Amino acid sequence: MKKIEELGLRVPKILLPKNIDLKSWSVIACDQYTQDKEYWKNVEKNASGKPSTLNLILPEIYLNSPDKTERIANIRKSMRKYLDDGVFANPIEGFIYVERKTSFGRTRKGLVAEIDLETYEWKPFSKANIRATEATIVERIPPRMEIRRGAPLELPHIMLLVNDKDDILIGVAGKIVSGRLPVYNGELMCNGGYIKGWTLENNEELSRVAASLSKIADKNTLDDGSTFLFAVGDGNHSLATAKAVWDEHKSLLQSKGATDEEISNCPVRYALVEIVNIYDKGLTFEPIHRVIFNADNEKLISFLKNSLNGTVCEVSDATELEKSVKHSSADFGFAYLDKNGKQKYVLLKTNIKELAVAKLQPKIDSFIKDEQAKLSAKDKNVQNSTNATCKIEIDYIHGADEVIKLGNKIGAVGILLPPIEKDSFFETINKSGPLPRKSFSMGEADEKRFYLECRMLF
Repeated sequence: MKKIEELGLRVPKILLPKNIDLKSWSVIACDQYTQDKEYWKNVEKNASGKPSTLNLILPEIYLNSPDKTERIANIRKSMRKYLDDGVFANPIEGFIYVERKTSFGRTRKGLVAEIDLETYEWKPFSKANIRATEATIVERIPPRMEIRRGAPLELPHIMLLVNDKDDILIGVAGKIVSGRLPVYNGELMCNGGYIKGWTLENNEELSRVAASLSKIADKNTLDDGSTFLFAVGDGNHSLATAKAVWDEHKSLLQSKGATDEEISNCPVRYALVEIVNIYDKGLTFEPIHRVIFNADNEKLISFLKNSLNGTVCEVSDATELEKSVKHSSADFGFAYLDKNGKQKYVLLKTNIKELAVAKLQPKIDSFIKDEQAKLSAKDKNVQNSTNATCKIEIDYIHGADEVIKLGNKIGAVGILLPPIEKDSFFETINKSGPLPRKSFSMGEADEKRFYLECRMLF
């Protein structure tokens, strides 16, 4: 049996506030509601005058705010103040088993643990133990490094998926804590639902977790000897940022002559995460649909049909289109107005065996690039700039109703994507690398992870 450290995990020292008032302490992941200031104003009202993780994070709605530097400085001050003023109880050296019942009636289970960033890599076609699921936008990392670099504390909103069809990791953790009192228990603010957490601390409990993880690793060890144990479900850019900060700090330690032991034990080398079984019934995978503006819709559909070796048929209405796509794993739906202004609903059937979005998005990108080049060349011959062609654009939409609605507008085509197949998720990423941007969403916005546990960092 492999040791837990060999599998990229370590038992963390978790900090929880004394006398937890979850409704003011816990706030949603910083990358949610990035266009909704009203949501964050409500968060401020809930947290006002009380210790809160809101004072320890920078909501990304303020990432480009003129006062960002001041906000980051205040975060540092709050972290230090909470540590100095005794806001936190004594550290818990162990894992935390979590049950989160969302406002949608679903219960998701997880295990809060610490991962070794040396076993994680976001770059495509990595053979690392922990891999990204979606393309990482490198430009998004440096601004986030400003927040993590030198921070006294870290708070996790990262969720890792484990490929555990037999539920021998999270399920075993749940059995271990059955019947005992939770270490935290309460309602979350702003429609966040309800959460409970139990600790796993003694050697026997930790050994059972390690044994389960070792079995999962054996099942997910590939022919080349690499093990694909965890896939990043949420917080990919946050984890990539943690990795970048560690790489930077490791270089500094090495330049100062740090020993291997000092490097191995440095808190910056690790990151706190919640591990969730991809097969958890409380974890929904929702496709993120596409809408394309200013393209020749029928030319686009013909291009996709040929490049994906598919067949096209027209269906009677939006309901039939949505139903057909929802009950497939490789079919796409198109809603648009034809050149005569008539509403069209078209189904593209394919024989794709991998996750459908992994095949579709590169074809869409290719089409837009080629068509835009043609249109740009055409525009150069246009004397009057007011006659220049509109740029082809793409947007990413949650919810089929909104896609259909946008497909009713002139110059737009709504594209419905099929459900994300959990059975082929790890296989697709291993074979083809991270999925295209905006491939899937793990549940609704209010179901995203809330900050709760903390850990000493710098």
